Amino acid sequence: MTRPAEDFLSVLNARSQDIFRRLVERYLDTGMPVGSRDLSRLLQVELSPASVRNVMADLEDLGLIAAPHTSAGRAPTQQGLRFFVDSMLEIGAVDETERSHIARHIEGTAGNAQVEDVLTEASSLLSGLSQGAGVVIAAKADMVLKHIEFVRLDPTRAMAILVGDDGQVENRILDLPPGYTASALQQAGNYLANYVVGRTLAEARKVLHERRAEQRAELDELTQKLVDAGIATLAEPGGSSAPTVIVRGRANLINDTMASDELMRMRQLFDELESKDGLLDLLGDAERAQGVRIFIGSENKLFSLSGSSVILSPYKDANDRIVGVLGVIGPTRLNYARIVPVVDYTANVISSLMARKRGK
Repeated sequence: MTRPAEDFLSVLNARSQDIFRRLVERYLDTGMPVGSRDLSRLLQVELSPASVRNVMADLEDLGLIAAPHTSAGRAPTQQGLRFFVDSMLEIGAVDETERSHIARHIEGTAGNAQVEDVLTEASSLLSGLSQGAGVVIAAKADMVLKHIEFVRLDPTRAMAILVGDDGQVENRILDLPPGYTASALQQAGNYLANYVVGRTLAEARKVLHERRAEQRAELDELTQKLVDAGIATLAEPGGSSAPTVIVRGRANLINDTMASDELMRMRQLFDELESKDGLLDLLGDAERAQGVRIFIGSENKLFSLSGSSVILSPYKDANDRIVGVLGVIGPTRLNYARIVPVVDYTANVISSLMARKRGK
């Protein structure tokens, strides 16, 4: 179990904290274990390699660093990386050049494109900026209705056609009451359209249920039955509730030096992403966190086998609801200080874009 950062801060003096921070920063920069001699050269105060080794031994006893394999140097453990991220990570702002690059690529893709196309571009962009894999996990969107109408199929059945403001179309079959006329079918469609256009399916159901008393006064019995049937179609799922998953840059996570067991774990991660196992949990975590989340190694079951780190930030729709997360998957030695603000800024660009698309 990972100990809270406060525990380590209470037992590490300023010199030990400085040595630990320098070691982690060097490791994240090079990916190589750090030896006491190299570390002594990085310190602002003069300290012998022997003194540095003594401090490193204490850090190892605390479980913050370890010697990978037979290396003489030390690298941060998962617990050490968590302590560093929670207590010592200095996150700056995204520089103006990178901000412009992100906004230009995402907004340049937008135009009349589908939301999924924009999210795909964001995933590719994050992959390129991080040299890891870009990932987007989007909840099944609740369609915002742009148009609804009924089309008679035969004397006993009609089709309800639902068109979303993003171009999505869903068709639902419903039974017609006996003796139903074409004019009554149009009247029922017009009545529903008056209250549901511009609303999500959930919002439409709510407002129509609230108006049930008024409906009975305004509509004849047959039309009321069809309106009720139309309301029922709004409650039917139009597709799977499983989230949409977009991953770009998988090749960045695989290299020629990987051992066969590492390759197997990475491929298993990709399989789990495709099968969507555990992704709804990540969306739930994002809603509760309301900000950037960093998972290191086994802290999240989805990424535990691959030994990866993932940085995720939620993005919102025009109603300020969290509808997905986006971010970067990479090795545990990710450049957290650079990638965290990039992921956060990209999520903000996507949220702003979705708000503008809804407002059109």
